[in-house]
Amino acid sequence: MSGAGVLQALRARGVDAHAFDPAERDMSELRREGFKRCFIALHGRYGEDGTVQGALELLGIPYTGAGVMASSMAIDKVMTKRVWLAEGLPTPRYVLLHRGAFSDERVRGIPAELGLPLIVKPVREGSSLGVTKVTSEAQIQEAVAAAAALDADVLCEQFIAGDEVTCPVLGEGDRVRALPVIHIVAPGGNYDFQNKYYTDVTEYRVPCDLPPGEEAAVQALCERAYRVLGCRGWGRLDVMIDAATRQPYLLEINTSPGMTSHSLVPMAAQAAGTSYEDLCLALLASATLDYPPAPPEGDAA
Repeated sequence: MSGAGVLQALRARGVDAHAFDPAERDMSELRREGFKRCFIALHGRYGEDGTVQGALELLGIPYTGAGVMASSMAIDKVMTKRVWLAEGLPTPRYVLLHRGAFSDERVRGIPAELGLPLIVKPVREGSSLGVTKVTSEAQIQEAVAAAAALDADVLCEQFIAGDEVTCPVLGEGDRVRALPVIHIVAPGGNYDFQNKYYTDVTEYRVPCDLPPGEEAAVQALCERAYRVLGCRGWGRLDVMIDAATRQPYLLEINTSPGMTSHSLVPMAAQAAGTSYEDLCLALLASATLDYPPAPPEGDAA
């Protein structure tokens, strides 16, 4: 759905754009057919984890979004947390479980360690797949099993009660800028796969309704979190704001965000005065490589 939307937008603006699915075609065909750059509209494993980015590096074809290292770090929620914590950025407390390396007794002890409720999720998934909000000790084993079915590693995370917000970020380095923050209000606080993509009951408040100064603070935090991971092009960061302390906590970053009719980056861009088509063009123009080829000898730098 993301790819179809981007393709239509680029063609509407006169770009000679074509759909290309690596599940159906060998990526070497991109070079043979003379494609100049790629707009990556793949999500999750292989599309967002540095794999397709590495293939495009080898082909020498510039692409949108984060590079190989930033993509591979950002898809891993625990690695992302480690980087943020090392930089002094706030993220909820967590316990990491490696498949086959933890006992039932260890799992049963997690509620006492992190408190209830808590969140259990696969380390390298998105779209809320395999995510469980655990509200009682009796639920923890089943929640861990559900997450482990999707990933070798399971993240158990402190639950932050409060406002759920998301903040898109564009650019690279000193040119990074955050778009308007979106306040997500889902039924019963359950922003799951169904409520993300297939219902219209979730409320997206943009301009957001945060207290004065809080939106700017979240934007500044997200810009910094984006930069320390070495991201470029674009990304979207998910944040929880503690209801009692109003402290924002970074949850995760998406380096190939959705571009569907329900997606949040286009929504925030629209609130900032940028149309869907202009957003797609700007992202395409930002396509680059980690290791651009050196200019031919004799060319000006």
